[in-house]
Amino acid sequence: MSKSIKSILALSVVVVVAACAKEPVDEFVVVDPAPISTEPTHTGKYK
Repeated sequence: MSKSIKSILALSVVVVVAACAKEPVDEFVVVDPAPISTEPTHTGKYK
């Protein structure tokens, strides 16, 4: 084989190995924090 074919083959092997060796991305979930104080309940009366 010629040198160009060997170099292209070697480069493609490196690309395939690099693509298969990717580590999975860590997923994270954002959770809304609990409210500091509760909202006042409606009693139906005016103060």
